[in-house]
Amino acid sequence: MVFGQVVIGPPGSGKTTYCNGMSQFLPQIGRKVAIINLDPANDALPYDCAVNIEELVNLSDVMNEHSLGPNGGLVYCMDYLEKNVDWLESKLKPLLKDHYLLFDFPGQVELFFLHSSAKNFIMKLVKKLNLRLTAVHLVDAHLCSDAGKYISALLLSLSTMLHMELPHVNVFSKIDLIESYGKLAFNLDFYTDAQDLSYLLHCLDQDLRAAKYRKLTKELCEVVEEFSLVNFTTLDIQDKESVGNLVKLIDKTNGYIFAGIDGSAVEFSKLAVRQVDWDYYRVAAVQEKYMKDDEPDDDSNVQ
Repeated sequence: MVFGQVVIGPPGSGKTTYCNGMSQFLPQIGRKVAIINLDPANDALPYDCAVNIEELVNLSDVMNEHSLGPNGGLVYCMDYLEKNVDWLESKLKPLLKDHYLLFDFPGQVELFFLHSSAKNFIMKLVKKLNLRLTAVHLVDAHLCSDAGKYISALLLSLSTMLHMELPHVNVFSKIDLIESYGKLAFNLDFYTDAQDLSYLLHCLDQDLRAAKYRKLTKELCEVVEEFSLVNFTTLDIQDKESVGNLVKLIDKTNGYIFAGIDGSAVEFSKLAVRQVDWDYYRVAAVQEKYMKDDEPDDDSNVQ
């Protein structure tokens, strides 16, 4: 089986920067990385991608040929990719043996909580190629500085989780810049845990425009709390420890921590619930040692 991440989030949330940072971090812990750029509007890539959707379809050409705007053009591109998923499958097959996959998607949020094309071709790839993918949903941390924007981020995250039907990690990106947006109304744990959201109503009451929709906001907060699915982790992509902690969390969600482990269901359960605290910088060497130990000796072929 092959492991990887589906990197999604609103425009400006740092998806391409995230993929670039991950492509530098993961090789340090022994993983070969292949980035698959599925954003036809991203023509200034800071990383080398193994697969580029522009080889199949180009956003500018779509907009000119069909008289579409950027949003309509992106929807068309995703629909086109779904119909030509065999092209993507053929590009991925050579990478399956020894690569960890990073899928860099467009920032148009409708593609991940409303339209079905992206979800459909991801599910086809998961089944055909036996992929184990985690959706990494990036949200700019500055949204915490405004109660209304934070509630919008909660609703977007919840809708995306329910629509995509993948193991899911919500991430506040650019956490290193959060102090530049001013003092938060609550401590950071309040925003990452996404509980007791009724406290946000007091913040919104100070805004006359927001106070007008207080009842609606209260109902939306209750929806998020009743599902009890949304929480966030934080990320500073330039901090190695921060990136490492996120990788450990992703590895638990997509099952990477179980790869190559033989054991009973009880042992698997113990590993799943306990704190992941192994040294990621040693795990590659250890796995290589076990692989060598498992190789048959030359004498084993003697009849």
